[in-house]
Amino acid sequence: MNDEPHDTDSSRPYVLGHSDREIERLKAQARLVDPMTERFFRDAGLEPSMRVLDIGSGAGDVAFVAAKIVGASGEVVGVDRAASAVAIARDRAVEKAMTNVTFKEGDPGDMVFEQPFDAVIGRYVLQFQKDPAAMLRKLAAHLRPGGLVVFQEIDWGGLGSSPAVPTFERCAEWGRKALGKHGTESRMGTRLHAAFVSAGLPPPTMRLEAQIGGVPAIVPWLNRFKELIATLLPEIERHGIATAEEIDIDTLGQRMADEARALSSVVISHYQICAWTRLVAG
Repeated sequence: MNDEPHDTDSSRPYVLGHSDREIERLKAQARLVDPMTERFFRDAGLEPSMRVLDIGSGAGDVAFVAAKIVGASGEVVGVDRAASAVAIARDRAVEKAMTNVTFKEGDPGDMVFEQPFDAVIGRYVLQFQKDPAAMLRKLAAHLRPGGLVVFQEIDWGGLGSSPAVPTFERCAEWGRKALGKHGTESRMGTRLHAAFVSAGLPPPTMRLEAQIGGVPAIVPWLNRFKELIATLLPEIERHGIATAEEIDIDTLGQRMADEARALSSVVISHYQICAWTRLVAG
């Protein structure tokens, strides 16, 4: 999931919100995920001088990855419906002295831009859409002929541990159930192909990466996973999936790490799956 998710569907509230804690979680998560995203984007065909539209840009991390690739001769426009997220992204762009990226507030499907883009990108966006294919069709309209459509999504089906880490396995189930109750697609990564084809786009090329390891290597990811569960905690409680006492968020990360260490377990993160395709050239 958002793991870096962003609010682009006005028909329902965004499950992860934009609290200060959530923004900090996304920044920390980006430090783990950005190298994967950069590899995906380069493989997909992002290159210097491109004009790129980043959907659900949140605090700006994906836009910054793209801006690094397109360089000073390129341009990245990040769009998010949350004014608070846009304000944070703008401040961060100034701090980073990144003059080739700008951020706008609005619904990207309904916005009008002065000129078409060479690529439209997004990370952890389609999983929150009621109709991902419809969103893709709208976004493709912002591209020039031959333009790129590139989306990275997570897939909770990848989560696992061997030997099984009991607390981690329970957390994974709590998270899946909470997202399902909210209508979020926890398997969006493997459903990207169907969404692209349903949108009338050429069948995409796809890539998968994941983090895997034992303690201590997997601990940074386990801490990020703990923070995701903390964000989902109100939904988990609201739907009666688990109680705050059961989860005990303050000790959750340490408990998962301790169990994994005691069992000499390997933990596998969400699958990070990217799909991309090009529009037919005019």
